[in-house]
Amino acid sequence: MLNVLHVFDHSAPLHSGYSFRSLAILREQQSLNISTRQLTGSKHYPAGPAEEYAEGQLFYRTQPGRLAKLPLLNQWDVIKQLQRRLTELVQQQRPDIIHAHSPSLNAIAAARVAKRFNIPLVYEMRASWEDAAVSHGTCKEGDLRYRLGQWLEKKALKSADHVVTICQGLADQIADWGISRERISIVANAVDLTAFSPQRHRDLELNNSLALQDTTVLGFLGSFYRYEGLHILLQALALLLPTQPQLRLLLVGGGLQEAALKAQAAALNISDAVIFTGRVPHNSVSRYYSLVDIFVYPREAIRLTELVTPLKPLEAMAQQGLVVASDIGGHRELIRHNDTGILFEADNPAKLAAVLQQLLQQRTDWSRLKSNARRFVEQERSWQHTVATILPVYQQLAGAKSQ
Repeated sequence: MLNVLHVFDHSAPLHSGYSFRSLAILREQQSLNISTRQLTGSKHYPAGPAEEYAEGQLFYRTQPGRLAKLPLLNQWDVIKQLQRRLTELVQQQRPDIIHAHSPSLNAIAAARVAKRFNIPLVYEMRASWEDAAVSHGTCKEGDLRYRLGQWLEKKALKSADHVVTICQGLADQIADWGISRERISIVANAVDLTAFSPQRHRDLELNNSLALQDTTVLGFLGSFYRYEGLHILLQALALLLPTQPQLRLLLVGGGLQEAALKAQAAALNISDAVIFTGRVPHNSVSRYYSLVDIFVYPREAIRLTELVTPLKPLEAMAQQGLVVASDIGGHRELIRHNDTGILFEADNPAKLAAVLQQLLQQRTDWSRLKSNARRFVEQERSWQHTVATILPVYQQLAGAKSQ
């Protein structure tokens, strides 16, 4: 049996796309007879127990050090404390593989320990963190923070024996940075098919409480970042309502753009047609999914979205949802136009409105698109399918070590 020690930034019980992916990887690897141990870095909690069970998994925690609250030095503290804690666990557990996951600080700490104990290192790059910082407005492309983040990412990638990433866009970026294709594997984002089964009927209680009787519901479920393009969706809705007064827009979630989106809806005089639910409990999300007739994901065309695939459209497709999304690199890896969903010209509210208008006039075609979407997820984007691709990588690395 292979023994793998995973190093995460954070984990359950915190809820995020990152922690849900981590849990799925652990569960599927364990079903493949891989023994896993799990460690989180000091950014998981400011303080907490040294060990914690969450979602049926035992996570080892890393306590922050004395430098954790100091600017710049806090990043050094993350590496230093993680390296110390990882050394303890390696001496106790004697893993065959160390598998460090984004961000790069985890890999830098893990590389030092892996080299000391002669253990193969896998690094999983899940995102372009510096590009995400640009989209959130915390740095600018090409500035010092951006270049430092990219330098650390390249350093982490080069320190690993093998690199895993979540999509083709990031794999191409990694190869452009000088990592050979033979050392790169894709373990794509996927969904748990048992958690996201096809929706047959609306949740009538919730439907009535939100006054959605006799309406056609456009929906978005996720975080309200600028790059998600929800301002584009509001503009498209304003264009549609004069001829489609039964339309409603259901926005489930929250985030930095929520106040701006509410103000925009008021300025467009469409507030009565837009429902902001706020964040909802994770175990209630499927109820909201059941209300949506057309899922819309209008991400802007920026470097981040061209490279990285999102998870939310996959969840909608798994539930046999009808998905409309902007024509960007991250979406093209998930959606085949007019086959598993509909793509529209990014950053163009008029094009989005035209696509939605056409769909509303051609409802007989919905079942084909929805069935194809579910089939795609079943065949290519279940966690069982995607996580299995890592097993031969582990076996090769462990075999090379033993020779």
